[in-house]
Amino acid sequence: MADRAGLLERLEDGPVICAEGYLFELERRGYLQAGAFVPEVVLEHPEKVTELHRELVHAGSDVVQALTYYAHREKLRVIGREDALEPINRQALALAREVADETGALLAGGICNTNVYTGDESRADVRRMFEEQVAWAADAGVDFMIGETFSHAGEAIAATEAIKRAGLPAVVTLAIHRHPVTREGWTPEEACRRLEGAGADVVGLNCSRGPRTMLPLLGAIRAAVSIPVAALPVPYRTSEEQPSFQSLRDPQAPPATGERPFPTALDPFTCSRHELAEFAVQAHGLGVGYLGVCCGGAPHHVRAMAEALGRETPASRYSADMSRHAYFGTKGTPAFRQYATEL
Repeated sequence: MADRAGLLERLEDGPVICAEGYLFELERRGYLQAGAFVPEVVLEHPEKVTELHRELVHAGSDVVQALTYYAHREKLRVIGREDALEPINRQALALAREVADETGALLAGGICNTNVYTGDESRADVRRMFEEQVAWAADAGVDFMIGETFSHAGEAIAATEAIKRAGLPAVVTLAIHRHPVTREGWTPEEACRRLEGAGADVVGLNCSRGPRTMLPLLGAIRAAVSIPVAALPVPYRTSEEQPSFQSLRDPQAPPATGERPFPTALDPFTCSRHELAEFAVQAHGLGVGYLGVCCGGAPHHVRAMAEALGRETPASRYSADMSRHAYFGTKGTPAFRQYATEL
C-alpha cells in the first residue's frame, strides 16, 4: 500500500468522506452500552466492528477510523476497566487495519474529549492520555489521526500538539453545543485559526449539531483558515431554538425517557438520507473538503452523501429506484399503480 495516496493528496483531488458514529450504531445493534459509550465491543465482539467498518466503506467512506473513541484512560476508569486500555486500543487499530488494507481506504487513529480538561491545570494529565493513544496508533501505521468532539478548544490544541509530535497528519474537529462558541468563549472560526497555528492539517466541526445548525458556522471557518475544512454533523433535525442534539426536546416522548430524547430516543428527529445528501452538497459548495456524519449516522447516510458528491460506491447498486415499485413506480402493473392515490 506504499503508493496509496495519503489524506492531503486525496483532499487536493476532491472531497474525502469519513464515516463516524460507530458508538451509536453499535448501541442500536445491541453490542455497546449507552451512557458509558465505552467501545468494549472491540474485545467482546470484534467481528461486529469489522462488519461495520466494511459496511461503511461499501457505502462510500474513504476512511476506516479505528474505534478508539472513549477508549482513553479516564473513561475506562469510570467503568473499572483500566486494565483493558492498551488491549482495546491495539485491537481496534488491528480491526481497522484489516479493512483498510483489503479496501484501499485510509486508516485513521482517533483521540477525543477526555472529560477531565478544565484548562491549563489539567493539560498535563490530558496530554499523557493523548500521547499513549497516539503512540499505539503510530505503532499501527495509521495514515493520519483524528482528534474529535472537543468542546474546549484548549483541549483540541493539546490533542493537535500530541499528534504532530508523533509526526502524523492531524484532523481536529470541535463540538459546538447550544451556544455557538467553545467553552472558552472562542468563536468556531477563531478556535480553528488557533488549531491551524498549532499545526493541524484539517480543522472543523463534528458531532453535537445537525446539518441545519452546523451549516451556518462553516463559511466563517472556511474564510478564517488556509487548510482543508471538515464538517461531520449528527444526522438529527436540530433547529435554531434547539441547535444541538443534546438540547432537543420531544413533547410527545413517553414517560420512560422524559422530554429530553438524547441519547436513546432520538429516532423521531432522525434526518433522511436526502437531508444528508443536501448538506454534503451545500457544505462542499462552501469549500468544505472533508465530509462525513457523526453519532447516529448509518451506511445509507454515507452512501447518500457520496452519491450527492458525484461518487458511485459499491452500495450504489442498491440505491433506491422507485420506478420499479408496484404502486408508485412507472414500470409496475397499471392495475396496481391506480391504487397509489389510496395508500
